[in-house]
Amino acid sequence: MDEDKKLSYFFLGLGIGVAVGILFAPKSGEETRDIIRSKAGEGKDYLRRRSEELKESATELIDKGKSAVQSQREQLKAAVEAGKQAYRETTATGSEG
Repeated sequence: MDEDKKLSYFFLGLGIGVAVGILFAPKSGEETRDIIRSKAGEGKDYLRRRSEELKESATELIDKGKSAVQSQREQLKAAVEAGKQAYRETTATGSEG
């Protein structure tokens, strides 16, 4: 999680640096605005890709969690059934004696 923050801060700093650099570049206002629009579009694309990656990662984690819960549920059910069977065998043996 800490790595994600570092990466986000890096790209934020990079974006701010690019914006400041473009604003002080010796180009016409029209060219500068076009560049800013282009960079903003790139940032938007990056954020879209990143959010899709995070969504996929979250979906995978949820699926793993559901699988783990299902596995634990099955193990608990098997343990309960084994306990019931052992109880039946013990009570059946005890009543015969």
